[in-house]
Amino acid sequence: MISDDNPILEVRGLKVGIEGTPILKGIDLVIPKGEIHAIMGRNGSGKTTTANVIMGHPAYEIEEGEMFLDGESLEDMEPWERSREGVFLSFQYPQSIPGLQVGNFLRKSVSSVRGEEAARGSEFRGKLTVAMEELDIPKSFLSRYVNDGFSGGEKKRFEILQLMLLQPRLAVLDETDSGLDIDGIRTVSKGINSVVRGTENGALIITHYSRILEHVNPDRVHIMIGGKIVASGGPSLANLLEDNGYDWLEEQVEKGVDFE
Repeated sequence: MISDDNPILEVRGLKVGIEGTPILKGIDLVIPKGEIHAIMGRNGSGKTTTANVIMGHPAYEIEEGEMFLDGESLEDMEPWERSREGVFLSFQYPQSIPGLQVGNFLRKSVSSVRGEEAARGSEFRGKLTVAMEELDIPKSFLSRYVNDGFSGGEKKRFEILQLMLLQPRLAVLDETDSGLDIDGIRTVSKGINSVVRGTENGALIITHYSRILEHVNPDRVHIMIGGKIVASGGPSLANLLEDNGYDWLEEQVEKGVDFE
């Protein structure tokens, strides 16, 4: 059942496994338009699985549940169809593509998702120039091969550059702060905010730490443990988790503490 306010993403009762092993054990998640939400959790808690399932990774089997993008079911869409409908996934470990230059890759990506007109002429070049300046990416970057020899920080900036050019309806960002120093986190956060704040787009940030959340200031923070979202609350929940750890949070959940 879709909410009356028609959120950009709605996930209901999602249970997912891989090769018979359950991973997600009943996920409920609603992201209204114009909001940024974050999922935090230990390694193996199901965070990256959630991102991959939203994007349509074929290795995962949906056992129960539904997912909607702006009121439209994602169930029967292939990954490329979800991309064209406005779902963007920033990978935790972006792969290199030797032989394909960054400039050509960006133009082809925009053409595939937003149409040929969006990838032509001075308008595309202008948007590309502005985005690269905001992310402190030099022009020489365009002649390099995609992620080939990139540092961790360069890979993450490149992911956000794609995000800014594609302007997706839903951005799913998996460990975007990985490999970034504090200046890089600040720069990347600015790019994320520019795509979501004041728009009808939405974003889901998956992270271990609260550093990036200090600059993005998410509307909601969700804590995932053992394939379930066990607690949700405002931005202060990330700080509580950072200060006290997951064992403490599990104890609070068992006591019935409400973090809203």
